[in-house]
Amino acid sequence: MLETSFEMRNALRPWVLAARPATLPAAVAPVLVGSATAAHLGAFHLPAALASLWVALWIQIGTNLANDVYDFLHGSDPPHRLGPPRVTAAGLLTPRQVLLGAYTAFTLAALGGLYLVTLRGWILVPVGLACVLAGLLYTGGPAPLGYRGLGDLLVFVFFGLVAVVGTDYVQTGILRARPAAAAVPVGLLCTAILVVNNLRDLETDRASGKRTLAVRFGRTGTRMEYLLCLLGTFAAPAWMRAFGWLGEFYWLPWLALPWAASLVHFVWTQEGVALNHALRGTARLHLAHAALLGAALLA
Repeated sequence: MLETSFEMRNALRPWVLAARPATLPAAVAPVLVGSATAAHLGAFHLPAALASLWVALWIQIGTNLANDVYDFLHGSDPPHRLGPPRVTAAGLLTPRQVLLGAYTAFTLAALGGLYLVTLRGWILVPVGLACVLAGLLYTGGPAPLGYRGLGDLLVFVFFGLVAVVGTDYVQTGILRARPAAAAVPVGLLCTAILVVNNLRDLETDRASGKRTLAVRFGRTGTRMEYLLCLLGTFAAPAWMRAFGWLGEFYWLPWLALPWAASLVHFVWTQEGVALNHALRGTARLHLAHAALLGAALLA
């Protein structure tokens, strides 16, 4: 029995590594914020919120698996990679296994999406297909979008606008300005996670022909992008308050400002493998900020 359990853990370990659990807050944060905007309207719907979380998590996992295999096939995962090991490049799983895992994850996301379609209609189908296609084409296909400097925009759109507005819509049935406004800081902070990742991998991406914005901007420009993402994130409560989208507790997200400032300092003074710390820190800040923004939206 113990031997079987040990074997199962060993078998699952590469899949857990490929799913990249440290990135999953990027899927949780927009669902928190979108559910908070729905709750403020008195339309919170727990089954729809949980289904949104299910869909978001499996799309994130599917995207991570697809990136793992396609980066390997494109030759952009060198042996001296600075980030966490990739299972395909490390030989822990075959490309076919990882790609099958990605399609399985997207299928699981689609099953949750079917429930949401029964709630709000077939208009959600093209949205879901666009999310899956973005996950696959980010590093897959003949012209990977992430290799052409479009990754930052894709993250902002899909992990910000689409995820927050979509979560609110499946609960309220209305497309509204409030969740769209709340999606801006969510998308910016999620983009900041990618910016740190691309800053860390700048040299290896350049060598492999991967033209991310970090490769185009250089180190100083990429650090400035990170700073601007965080400045935009923490400026959002002020203008959301001015437009009436946040109440008297609009300042709650600012409780995370000292944490954000320490991360900015770290990103500006460190490079290489040390940036893995900033990557994890930014992902955690993203989730904490979403919880604080959600609380402000509910107040």
